[in-house]
This record gives sequence, C-alpha cells and structure tokens, in this order.
Amino acid sequence: MLMKGVTLRGLEVFEALAKTGSVAQAAALTGLSQPAVSQQLRNLEKALGSDLVDHGRRPMLVTTAGRNFLSRTEVVLSELRLAQSELTVMDLTHLTTLSIGLIDDFDNNLTPRLATILADSLTQCRFKMITASSHDISRAMAARELHIAVAASTGELREEIAEYPLVRDPFILVAPKGLLKDPSRQSDLLSDLPLLRYGREQLISQQIEAHLARQKLVFEERFEIGSHLALMAMVARRIGWAVTTPLGYMRAARFHTQIDAFALPFGSFSRSISLFAAADWADRVPRDVAQTMRHLVQSQIIAPAISQLPWLAGQLQVIEE
Repeated sequence: MLMKGVTLRGLEVFEALAKTGSVAQAAALTGLSQPAVSQQLRNLEKALGSDLVDHGRRPMLVTTAGRNFLSRTEVVLSELRLAQSELTVMDLTHLTTLSIGLIDDFDNNLTPRLATILADSLTQCRFKMITASSHDISRAMAARELHIAVAASTGELREEIAEYPLVRDPFILVAPKGLLKDPSRQSDLLSDLPLLRYGREQLISQQIEAHLARQKLVFEERFEIGSHLALMAMVARRIGWAVTTPLGYMRAARFHTQIDAFALPFGSFSRSISLFAAADWADRVPRDVAQTMRHLVQSQIIAPAISQLPWLAGQLQVIEE
C-alpha cells in the first residue's frame, strides 16, 4: 500500500517538474493548474519526508534524494502507461480482417508494441500491418487498401475519410554536436553550413519548404536526402544542418551523441500526426486504436523526448479529443 500522500498524480507531477524545472511547464504537461502542481509536490514531499527539488532555484533542480526517487518513479510510471495502453484496445474479436498502415517514424519503438497489442486482440482476424511514408500511407488509404492509417495530416478534409488527431509534432533544428555554442546565434550556423533537405516527394519536405517560403528564406540547394536516417547521419558527420521534428529526432537515437537539437529560429510551426479511417467504418474501433496510439506515443516517444529536451514541454504533445 502506498503511504498516505503518495499518489499517482503526485508522481506524474514530480516527473514533469524534474524534466522541465518549471511549475508552468509541468502544469502544461499534466493538464493541472499551477497551484495544483505546487500542492501535489508539497503533498508528495511531506509524505516522503524529504525535499525532492530545490525550491530556491529557477529553474528548479532535483535534489540528490529526488534523483534517486525519480529513477524509480520513471520506471513505475512507464510500466503503468504501457499497461494502460495495452488495456485500451480490449475486444476486436468481432473483426474478420484489419489492415493498418503507419508512418515509418514509429518503426523503432511504437510500431512493434502496437503490433503485439493488436495481435493479442485480433484472435479471429486476418491482420495486415505496413509501414511507409505519409504520402504512400495516404495513397493506400485513398485507394481503400487500408482500413486504418496513421500518418502526417495534410489538413485536407475528405468526406470519405474520418480523421482522429493524435500528436502535435513541432519542427526543430538539428545541427552537428557542439558546433553551435550559443543557441541565440543560430544565424551563424545557417550561413556556415548547407541545409540538408528531405526528398522533395516527401510530405515533410513539402511542409518545410512551404514554411521557408512563408518566412522568405532561401538556402542553397545542394543536398536532397530521401532517407531520414541518412540525413541524420550527415548532420552527425558535420556536413550540414537540417529541419526535422522530435519524432524524427527520437528515431535517430544512434546519432544523439553527435547532434544537437534546438527550437526552430525562424518562426515556429508544427505538423499533426493523425489516425485516418474510412468514414463508413464503425466509429468505435478507430477511436479505440487512436486512444491506444496516444498512450503509446506519450510513453514511448513524448516522455523520453522531453526528458532529453525539456524545452519541448508544451510543444510536443498528445492531442486529446
């Protein structure tokens, strides 16, 4: 039994404060008011009989006792979130066939977990799952080759397809490790190294190019890379810099020791990742799968991303219906 004053909400608040160092950002992450965040932390510290953060510092810093407690807290919360996601899609036994497509941004961590959750629920079903680019996923959805698809949204409304928003994924700048000492002087980097672009046929490339055009920014066209990991490898090798998103950054974990990530210096903007389903499909199945996706994205991608890049708090987030 948990001691009085130790609650799951309190643990979530402490985790958010430890990552962000800010009551305001912790409130944004947890959906609580700032006074409620402060009260939850006070209750937790009182129950444990120890200060978990240094209240006299801004941003707040975790104490030694807090670091020890945080390591166990993160494990507990991660397991609870995964358990919650696995319980969300409970009964799909009535389906005889299901085909689903997901963008390859999720290949590393989320797609394998979703596949096992769905397979456990689809006991009498012919099940097909593919991963591809957003454009390819959208084309397959439009051709009715898929029942459900998860891809970047174009913002286009289509009568025959229902959309369930999942994640707000802001665009960020990635640069070679240590090259940019002062984030406020990112303009120096932009003039010294070339922009590494995604392949023009990709939706993410078209979204980035449209934003650069709105900002009236023109960069030399030297590199156009179709592979996301190849593009991140080139940044790591100090060949250039790139515009990507936190989902892309987290997918390139093997290069994290060789690249830095920053807020975009020329006008913030973001993309939305959504679940799409044929409008004539029963609404319950897409909603159940969408909610499972939200839980998985939060535990497998958003929480680790904010842990590495606390300034993403409030920007990279699940979109709740």
